[in-house]
Amino acid sequence: MDFDESPEDAAFRGEALAWLAENASRRGPVTANAVADDPAHVARCKKWQATLADAGWAAIAWPAAYGGRGATSRHQSLFNEEQSKFDVSTGVFAVGLGMAGPTLIAHGTEEQKDRFLPPLLRGDEVWCQLFSEPGAGSDLAGLSTRAELDGNDFVVNGQKVWTSGAQHSDWAILLARTDFDQAKHKGLTYFVLDMRSPGIEVRPLRQINGVAHFNEVFLTDVRVPAANVLGEVNGGWGVALTTLANERNFIGGGTSSIGFANIVDRARASGRTNDPLVRQELAEAFTRFEVLRFIGYRIQTAFAQGRVPGAEASILKLLYSRHVERNGNLGVDVEGAAGMLSGADAPDDGLWQQQFLTQWAMRIGGGTDEVQRNVVGERVLGLPAEPRPDKYAPFRELVRN
Repeated sequence: MDFDESPEDAAFRGEALAWLAENASRRGPVTANAVADDPAHVARCKKWQATLADAGWAAIAWPAAYGGRGATSRHQSLFNEEQSKFDVSTGVFAVGLGMAGPTLIAHGTEEQKDRFLPPLLRGDEVWCQLFSEPGAGSDLAGLSTRAELDGNDFVVNGQKVWTSGAQHSDWAILLARTDFDQAKHKGLTYFVLDMRSPGIEVRPLRQINGVAHFNEVFLTDVRVPAANVLGEVNGGWGVALTTLANERNFIGGGTSSIGFANIVDRARASGRTNDPLVRQELAEAFTRFEVLRFIGYRIQTAFAQGRVPGAEASILKLLYSRHVERNGNLGVDVEGAAGMLSGADAPDDGLWQQQFLTQWAMRIGGGTDEVQRNVVGERVLGLPAEPRPDKYAPFRELVRN
């Protein structure tokens, strides 16, 4: 593909920048932004999302029939690049806009699309993802949350964990097992779940950086209308693959407010730019930023052509987790002794300490590094797949934790 920006792309970027300049303030010095569990942050995101929707800038790559611009993910990326320069955020809509929305568009009924897409686009409703469980993360198809049909409802019982933003979510995308006699990939059903339903308990998990971004969610006799099944009963794995492809693209390809210039600024402020080892690390950081950007373009091209990215998304996610690790290590290293401080006592309000501490979560979220390496090994390098004796046996016969 052609990585050069076309005249049409440049015109779109200029239009986006002009609108942003009129409606938002330029971002000041980048500082730590560990505010995932702050209600004020949620309210701020909702206000900005409504502003985007009113002006037609929300979900640019969505079809026009569902409130988008009917443009491509490439256009969305261009807008995100410009938006990252301004003091705004849509972070609480990451699951909704990046995962739930595209999955609803691909697999939902017209009634489901009409009900859920408009309030998501406007920022009226926040979504979370109820996939991972204590015994099923990397092997997601091994999940055991149960959904049993009772009249016109499914009754759900189980536990989910590592759920981002569940404490302030209105709706969730839920994967549960509806048939224990089928193989593990074939007995799953995909639901949309009202997070205000009786029987749902959300427990925030405090992380090493002091923020409760993740939660564990307990589901006890939660009733979900059968009309809230997305796709076919027992056909949820295929629907989930759409979500997972979008998740890896979002995590690895999302435009961060932290760019290469911020790393260089910190090195300059710390007087380390003449250190040959630091200069080498800076050169490698620049290369990483560019590689991630170009792989992101390849994935956006696949989506624009109607293809679901395969190994590209895994490569992007794997490289991005290493990218966060190296950036955090470099940022703390160039600070010298100040790197041992945190919060307001540290340079940049503890930004690089937050980056350093985030690296371990980044290796897990959206599919662990080990899972991504397996995908790359099998689909790119042609290595033999690992033996999977549990793939075809009925789920109830499998030995589980």
